[in-house]
Amino acid sequence: MQRNASTRYPILLVHGLFGFERIGHFELFHDARDALKTAGSRVFVPHVSATHKNETRGEQLLAQIHRVLIGTGAEKVNLIGHSQGALAARYAAALAPHAVASVTSVSGPNHGSELADFLRKALVPGRLPEAVAQNVATLFANFLSLLSGNSALPQNALAALNALTTEGVGDFNDKYPQGLPGTWGGHGPEQVDGVRYYSWSGVIAAAPASLLDPMQRTCQALSQYFTTETEQNDGFVGRFSSHLGQVIRSDYPLDHLGSLRRAHGTVTMLPDPIELYVEHAERLRAANL
Repeated sequence: MQRNASTRYPILLVHGLFGFERIGHFELFHDARDALKTAGSRVFVPHVSATHKNETRGEQLLAQIHRVLIGTGAEKVNLIGHSQGALAARYAAALAPHAVASVTSVSGPNHGSELADFLRKALVPGRLPEAVAQNVATLFANFLSLLSGNSALPQNALAALNALTTEGVGDFNDKYPQGLPGTWGGHGPEQVDGVRYYSWSGVIAAAPASLLDPMQRTCQALSQYFTTETEQNDGFVGRFSSHLGQVIRSDYPLDHLGSLRRAHGTVTMLPDPIELYVEHAERLRAANL
């Protein structure tokens, strides 16, 4: 039976840290984009810096929202941001609520990442390791941008790290609080300034292990650095830290990268992470978004 996820407004899939639209034949959002298009959605993947602070990436997103509106004739867009992409989406909605119908955070660090806190503490400001890490990460981001055809975009790995810490996101939230819960682990306002807010995320402790999936093993290894949300994180972001607006669910058996693509080496995966995007598009359509 043909699905109907033909949303009223176009959907923009916004990538997170070290993300990209396409390198060669590989698209980061390939599965989600194809599934959404098959179900009737108009889908775009904007070009934003692989590494930079939330505001810089948000400004880049705003410029591309404007181009999508002109190109499609639509009045607004639906933003679905994965990881740091959720913060860029929140920034765009806060500054241009007239152009954004909804913001959906998928595994977004809406209250910061304990992993970023750990890395920030390990890199002592002004010392050689920080400079080396900054240079290596920025060079890697520049390399990704070159391969993806976006070499003109600025990169700043240290700015990205600082923007993802609990302190950094806390400062960001002071300026752009739309959709944030009033209590830890709660739901936030579902609508602010005419923009609907949603979120979903996963918990790695509940995810089935796969020896054939190195990305999943990486997330499992990184999850040990969480202290506040021990066993309640996806390897990069804590469960309750991800909450924004209407929380669809924050304990799916998915690691951080598993909420972006289907895992390798598993015969079946429930829930199917790509199906979650289609279901959400149907949810947006039902809300006339």
